[in-house]
Amino acid sequence: MAVEIKVPALGESVTEATVAKWLVKAGDTVTIDQPLCELETDKVTVEVNATIAGSIVELAVAEGATVQVGGVLCHIEAGAGGAAAAAPKPAAAPSAPPAPPKPAPAPSAAPVVAPAAANANIAASGPATRKLVEETGVAPSAIQPTGKDGRATKADVMAALASIPASIPALAAPAVAKPAVPAGPRSRTDREERVRMTRLRRTIANRLKEAQNTAAMLTTFNEVDMTNVMALRDRLKDDFEKKHGARLGFMSFFVKACIAGLKELPAVNAEIEGDDFVYKNYYDIGVAVGTPQGLVVPVVRDADQKSFGDIEKTIGELGRKARDGKLSIADLTGGTFTISNGGVYGSLMSTPILNPPQSAILGMHKIQQRPMVVGGEVKVRPMMYLAVSYDHRIIDGREAVLFLVRVKECIEDPERLLLGV
Repeated sequence: MAVEIKVPALGESVTEATVAKWLVKAGDTVTIDQPLCELETDKVTVEVNATIAGSIVELAVAEGATVQVGGVLCHIEAGAGGAAAAAPKPAAAPSAPPAPPKPAPAPSAAPVVAPAAANANIAASGPATRKLVEETGVAPSAIQPTGKDGRATKADVMAALASIPASIPALAAPAVAKPAVPAGPRSRTDREERVRMTRLRRTIANRLKEAQNTAAMLTTFNEVDMTNVMALRDRLKDDFEKKHGARLGFMSFFVKACIAGLKELPAVNAEIEGDDFVYKNYYDIGVAVGTPQGLVVPVVRDADQKSFGDIEKTIGELGRKARDGKLSIADLTGGTFTISNGGVYGSLMSTPILNPPQSAILGMHKIQQRPMVVGGEVKVRPMMYLAVSYDHRIIDGREAVLFLVRVKECIEDPERLLLGV
């Protein structure tokens, strides 16, 4: 008996996913724990593995299809005989003649199937069957499923196609008549490439647009002199790496500086929930990471309780997981405040967008040598522009400015972070 491989639980509040890629095909022999497909959720990509050894009988859904948690992905026939068991299934197609022996019934005499039920039958069928339906344009209501659990087979589609009289060929061609491109002039379509948005990219787009539409978002700017923190880093980076096994970057300083500001100005660490303000007395700091699949924000939990070494190691591990596509739902959920470093790409100044439901985000930027007046003299200093975008519904301008000034003070005088002043 074939075993069903189903969509696993994908995390809190995640109910569906997209089949991003099949790693096997019908008839393949698989081993226990062998990856079968990749599922793309709103946040991460998850591999689904085989629970038994055997042969793939059928792929129940095609690449690009949306599946619900608990839905069937494929069937595996257990044991070495699985491959043999899978063979009779495609052989069923020749048993159905391409044309019935009796005269083809008129279209009006064909059994009527409710459109909703017919569409459901086709959706539950194999990818080859669905593709044939799309190519031929046969109406789902004209197909009489004979497969297991009411599923249609390729033979059923061919039988329905053969029953259509030649005098009304238009019924067999609605799919071909659909325009391949959107309405409107596109004079250079031969030099364009159309790629479907991934689920992650659609989610990023929707959430960022939601942030713009919902929050009363403003941005305030300041600049910070990086001289002292760069000197401290250069002096201690080798000893730091030997002791903690991680490189000493600037991010740990900014995480600590932000926490100092969040503790003094709790509204910046809060969020709006309905008609309530939710003030959070913990500090889970999200660190935005760019990946080939899109922007993700893994979270450093309880960052206020971590040392500089722990923060750098955690950020390094999350960054590697993000680039390898190995982040879990737990790595991405939550977060009370976010830091985004556009400076690694050369950005001199930007207005970061909120990461809902958070109420503020800090943007770091490129370090640039600029002339500054220091003690009445003009000196060249390594300067960085900082930006804080915030939701004015919960954070006043005064609080946003004071928060950014506090971050600036801690970075310009890093001993404050060590002494907690």
